[in-house]
Amino acid sequence: MGVMDAVASRVAGGATVEFRPSGGSMVPLIRSRQLVTVAPVDPAKVEVGDIVLARVAGTVYLHLVSAVDPGAGRVRISNNRGRVNGWTNHARVYGICTSVDGARRPRLDGKVRR
Repeated sequence: MGVMDAVASRVAGGATVEFRPSGGSMVPLIRSRQLVTVAPVDPAKVEVGDIVLARVAGTVYLHLVSAVDPGAGRVRISNNRGRVNGWTNHARVYGICTSVDGARRPRLDGKVRR
């Protein structure tokens, strides 16, 4: 089990988790090794532009919601460089990024599951 799988498991279990993801696919929103906080989310409430922790085709990503399909209960996940990872259903959207290096992310009201 990789780091992202372990984080996804904890968040899916109801924990809010801080960790330092690596990679450059989300620059400048998240730079490699910046401290992020991810909290459980109500996936039906995510919007385009939210950064979520989600599993797409077997891989866990901390990437952007680039489209929503509420009727089908799914969201499309993409990085910040234009690459689309694919569609995933609400059951595979585990959390939402609430802060990056202590800076609160916008539009969180009503999305974080308590």
